[in-house]
Amino acid sequence: MRWTLKPKPDSIVSEKLSEELGVSLPVAKLLVQRGIETFQEAKDFFRPDLDKLHDPFLMKDMDLAVKRLSEAIENGENIMIYGDYDVDGTSSVSLVYSWLKFRHPNVATYIPDRYEEGYGISFQGIDFAADNDISLIVALDCGIKEIEKVAYARSKGIDFIICDHHRPGAEIPEAVAVLDPKRTDCDYPYDELCGCGVGFKLIQAYTQFHNEETDSLVTYLDLVATAIAADIVPITGENRILAYHGLHVLNVAPRNGLASLIGNRKPVTISDVVFIAAPRINAAGRMKHGQHAVNLLTEEDPEKAAELAGEIEVFNSDRRDADKIITEEARQQIIELEEENRMTTVVYNEHWHKGVIGIVASRLTETWYRPTLVFTKSGEKLAASARSVRGFDVYEALEGCKDHIEQFGGHKYAAGLTLMEDQFENFKQKFEEVVSQTIDKKLLTPEILIDAEIDLEEITPKFYRILKQFAPFGPGNMSPVFLTRGLIDTGFGKCVGEDRSHLKCQVKQRDGGPAFNVIGFNLGEKLEMIKDHKRFDAVYSIDENTWNGNTTLQLKLRDIRESVEF
Repeated sequence: MRWTLKPKPDSIVSEKLSEELGVSLPVAKLLVQRGIETFQEAKDFFRPDLDKLHDPFLMKDMDLAVKRLSEAIENGENIMIYGDYDVDGTSSVSLVYSWLKFRHPNVATYIPDRYEEGYGISFQGIDFAADNDISLIVALDCGIKEIEKVAYARSKGIDFIICDHHRPGAEIPEAVAVLDPKRTDCDYPYDELCGCGVGFKLIQAYTQFHNEETDSLVTYLDLVATAIAADIVPITGENRILAYHGLHVLNVAPRNGLASLIGNRKPVTISDVVFIAAPRINAAGRMKHGQHAVNLLTEEDPEKAAELAGEIEVFNSDRRDADKIITEEARQQIIELEEENRMTTVVYNEHWHKGVIGIVASRLTETWYRPTLVFTKSGEKLAASARSVRGFDVYEALEGCKDHIEQFGGHKYAAGLTLMEDQFENFKQKFEEVVSQTIDKKLLTPEILIDAEIDLEEITPKFYRILKQFAPFGPGNMSPVFLTRGLIDTGFGKCVGEDRSHLKCQVKQRDGGPAFNVIGFNLGEKLEMIKDHKRFDAVYSIDENTWNGNTTLQLKLRDIRESVEF
């Protein structure tokens, strides 16, 4: 692991902010690191205000989208809400459908079949719309590159409103409106919205245009927060406001489907959404069909929602089993092909489950820590999920291989693609070549970014209470990570867990100073490093541990090293 200590923030700015806010200097430094340098900026950070959301009409084509949607409602047209089969897509569809059905009876939802139709807008979906006299499709979390399919829909008399957040290609589809803050010709002030966030801006704009009460939209923010968390978009700016208030809804009055997935956990955090709700919502589209997720997220009867959640739990169990088997097969393939020394990981098996290859790609990236693609057979073509390492843009790398690719799309760290089977070896060679020529080799070693070096004495209940208010955490605002040097185990160090893979101990820094309990997941192999009162340095985050009704602060280890300064 590479330990990288972030640059120290400006001391004068930090001291001034510390004084203005009445907080300790370490807290003020953490804020300045996040670009918060004034009292007002700190107020906006700690108390995100829905009134600070940007005017939705700043987004290009928003006026056209609202006009066309208004016409469809006024004229009683049949409307289809179309979305991708992942969490962002199904949350987006559930959001717009739930909002629209109270003002318009002629509305249907459509999620493409992952296996028969693939990602994005499909000809099959458009044909379904035509067969059912649907004249307007609102596409969410997809569509920005669907030039041909949008044109096909127009030939059948069907209009499109596209709400997407993926990078556009060289050409924009000829839809009635294309809402995407990543459009180069769009001046919207914040371009990191997820697909559900763009969908929310659409209903916000409609509500605003028709002089309706915008407070009613707050009830939909549990879906927006779920999509923000699952799609791993930065929790900064507008996303922070939406996630903050969406988490409040999740804790106070969540929709039945999300409540059934999350259970009685309180308070619900972004981590709960990422590790509990999101995998289950995703499992529907991975193992069965994404429509199951929409049915759950839009269900108004609590008993029916619980029943649907139970069905999705079965899908998730099947997903975990497939994930485990395929990951092991992929690891064996890498070892047998003796490809451990490559800059990339590219594996393929025609029998691997298409719904799981993205998860497997993430697992392989964690093990070998390099840009990774996992391929499987999909009809006459091969389909792949790509994952990257921090700091390397896999989407750009795929751009360099596009001569061998049929179709691709995605983000900096996660993408998907299809290609013809006879292009697989050519693509594999080209991908290795492009990555080898463009990647900074240090990015192939996992990095821990450290916010600050502190002493244990600085960790007080008040310090932690303020740290908790930095939440919700996520990209752009990760949970603070600290470095403390010269720690010593007080004599309780041991390996714990079923396979004894976790490290548990109690540490102090100096005689008479405070002692803290420590847990280090998957760090059991470093037990020898802390034995016999050896001094060591630790990188960790701070959290709470409740045992027998007693809550104490504990250090959650990221890594440890032998200390050389003590």
